[in-house]
Amino acid sequence: MTDPSAGLEEISIQAMSLVGTPYRYGGNTPDAGFDCSGLVRYVVSRAANVSLPRTTEAMGTRGSSLDRSEVASGDLVFFNTTGRTNSHVGIYVGQNRFVHAPSSGGTVRLEDMSKPYWASRYNGARRVVAGAVNLPPAPATPVPAPAPAPLAPEPAPLPDDDDPIAAFANR
Repeated sequence: MTDPSAGLEEISIQAMSLVGTPYRYGGNTPDAGFDCSGLVRYVVSRAANVSLPRTTEAMGTRGSSLDRSEVASGDLVFFNTTGRTNSHVGIYVGQNRFVHAPSSGGTVRLEDMSKPYWASRYNGARRVVAGAVNLPPAPATPVPAPAPAPLAPEPAPLPDDDDPIAAFANR
């Protein structure tokens, strides 16, 4: 089985390391601060050596589109926060959470995508790491089956009074 997040872990680790960095419109470095697309562009470039466009809208055309069930740590998640498709972007880090640079006066932070605000504005996700995009399974090579191990005799069942779980359940 192929791990869908292979090659993406470093992106989410890098994103998490920037939580707390100040927001700055047009910002694209930790020292200057970040806006949402500046954060994503910086992280993906450093962690995966992938160059993304500067705008969120243009980022929304890169990589491969993912169904919600396929989103893995390190994928980009897009939202409509201004009435425009893909007007906000973040980096998915697992467990329905993403890292993003939200707004003036704020800092880069971890957010729950299931909160009503984000859930109602979710536009989709994209995978931009080429090596991790829908990898086909490796071809099966025949491997001889190992000889079965001899079976050990079944242990004798414990009497109810010696079984701590049964004793607890019977209280």
